[in-house]
Amino acid sequence: MSAIDTFRASAHAGHAGVFAKLFTKFAAWNEARRTRAALAGLSDRELADIGLTRYEAESFAR
Repeated sequence: MSAIDTFRASAHAGHAGVFAKLFTKFAAWNEARRTRAALAGLSDRELADIGLTRYEAESFAR
């Protein structure tokens, strides 16, 4: 009986790990999306003030 309970616990832990990885990837994608949107909203002069060109701003967000 104990072995069955241990097996079930480890099986559920695997599902939690997959969910955690998916959540982490989604969070990273969303942060990059928000960064791209914020940088796209800046003028060329504002980008120059922080040391970026428009091309670098797009690359930076990735």
